[in-house]
Amino acid sequence: MPVYLVRLYLLYLRSRRGDLFSYSMIELVLMIDRKSSPKNIEEILSRGEGLWKSIYHPFDSKLFAKLAESHPDLPVFIVNHEYGALFSDPEQLGHVTGAKVGRVLTSIVAVAGLRAQTGVGPQVTSHVFGLRKAYEDGSYKAEGEFPVEGGEWLASDEGNIWLLKSIDSIVEALSDGSGTSFAPGMKAKL
Repeated sequence: MPVYLVRLYLLYLRSRRGDLFSYSMIELVLMIDRKSSPKNIEEILSRGEGLWKSIYHPFDSKLFAKLAESHPDLPVFIVNHEYGALFSDPEQLGHVTGAKVGRVLTSIVAVAGLRAQTGVGPQVTSHVFGLRKAYEDGSYKAEGEFPVEGGEWLASDEGNIWLLKSIDSIVEALSDGSGTSFAPGMKAKL
C-alpha cells in the first residue's frame, strides 16, 4: 500500500477519534517523508543551497572552497545531504505534522549541539553568526517560517552569551563536571 494512503487513513482515524494531533512514533515516521527520490531531489538540493547561503553569505563560497581542500566531495555532501535533506524543512512537512523546525531553531540547535561537543569552536562561531544573520537579513520571517518567541533576543550579544553559558551549564551538570564524551575534560572558551 502506498505510504500516502496509510497517512491519509491514519489521519482519518485520528480525526474520527477527535485527537488529530496525538501521533504515535510509528505514525510520525510514516508521515515524515524525507527520502530522496527523482521527484524531490531538485527541491532538496535547492533547499540545501538556500539554507547554506542564508547562514554563511557572504562567506558561503569561501567556506565551500575551504571544505573542498579536505576532500572535493565534502562540501557537496554537506550542502546537499546535511543542509538540504536533513537541516532544511520540506515545504509541506511542518504544515502537516507540526514538526517544522525552521531557520532560527535550526541555528539554535546547531549552536547547542556543536557547543556541547566542544573542540569545534569555528563551527559554533559560524552558527552563532548564522543565528544572528537570520534576524539581520530577515530570513527569520521568510515565507513558511514561524515566529520563534525570544529568537530575536537569542540573536543579540546578550542572548548569544546566555545561550552558550546555558549549554555549558547543561554539559557541566550532565557530565558531573568532566566535560563532554567527545572531548572529555575540555572546557569551551566563551
